[in-house]
Amino acid sequence: MNSITFSFAGQALSALGSGALWWPEKKLLCVSDLHLGKSERIARRGGPTLPPYDSQDTLTRLTADVTQTNPGTVICLGDSFDDLDASMAMGADEKRDITALQAGRRWIWIEGNHDPGPIDLGGTHLSECNIGPLIFRHIAQAEAQAEVSGHYHPKARLRARGRAITRPAFLVDQTRLILPAYGTYTGGLHSSDHALNALMDDQAIAILTGPQPQIIPMPR
Repeated sequence: MNSITFSFAGQALSALGSGALWWPEKKLLCVSDLHLGKSERIARRGGPTLPPYDSQDTLTRLTADVTQTNPGTVICLGDSFDDLDASMAMGADEKRDITALQAGRRWIWIEGNHDPGPIDLGGTHLSECNIGPLIFRHIAQAEAQAEVSGHYHPKARLRARGRAITRPAFLVDQTRLILPAYGTYTGGLHSSDHALNALMDDQAIAILTGPQPQIIPMPR
């Protein structure tokens, strides 16, 4: 498996190169910020027309991770859809893929700021979720402990062979874990941004995604 295993809140977790989080002990796969339907939402609101393949690409990659790990539980950590209208505008193929992914497992949609209401696509809709010692929510909260969140789409820059490489990244410290965005058309916030610096402690690490995930001190 293309991943890096690390310890968080006493649990052995794996950061997958795709940007998904795998918790083997609980057979739990977690992804954040899918932003399904983003191209449709941008066009609907008068923005530039983007190739409308983002949702299918995101679901294809998620299907590969689900096939590889065979989780009993999948948590989508908020902003799974670019807005609630995007969830209702999903095409038949995308709806069929989501139904297939949910079959035989617990599927949890965590509430995000883009998709704050219930989603009529199967699964369970929750504002946040406690499993074992971990709490899963969309946006990190002050003074949180053992918190897994998303929202910020973190990315980190690494200099290698004389050039800068920027990749989506997991950010991890003693009390919180922030997942990268999983969606195809999602941008990112550099780990050096004040918003992330204010959340993560001085010993935080970044786990860069990609074909060869890599752990580095969180760039600030």
